[in-house]
Amino acid sequence: MSAPDEPTSKGGGVKTLAIRLEPEMHAQLSLIAQLRGSTITDEFRAALVAHIEAAKSAPELANKADTALADIEREAAVRREAIASLFAADAVSKGAPRSGRKASGDGVG
Repeated sequence: MSAPDEPTSKGGGVKTLAIRLEPEMHAQLSLIAQLRGSTITDEFRAALVAHIEAAKSAPELANKADTALADIEREAAVRREAIASLFAADAVSKGAPRSGRKASGDGVG
């Protein structure tokens, strides 16, 4: 579960997440936070930072990211071509420039 962004003093905003923990895990996490003089939220953040850093250096994840980027580029090229062909055909049939503005020297003015 995720709540809308909340403003922060840094101006970026934060997401509020709700998670479910088994009572034993919650008790352990609470004890760790207490012993470290931090909060459960701080402990989660530290764990997530470490998890994200580990993911950044995982080759299998990098390969999946490359594949996802290639898929995005292919889809964007298809959509770009569709838009170009749609409006290029429309402009040619109407004899109008692509921008939708009247051509100069049209006798108006």
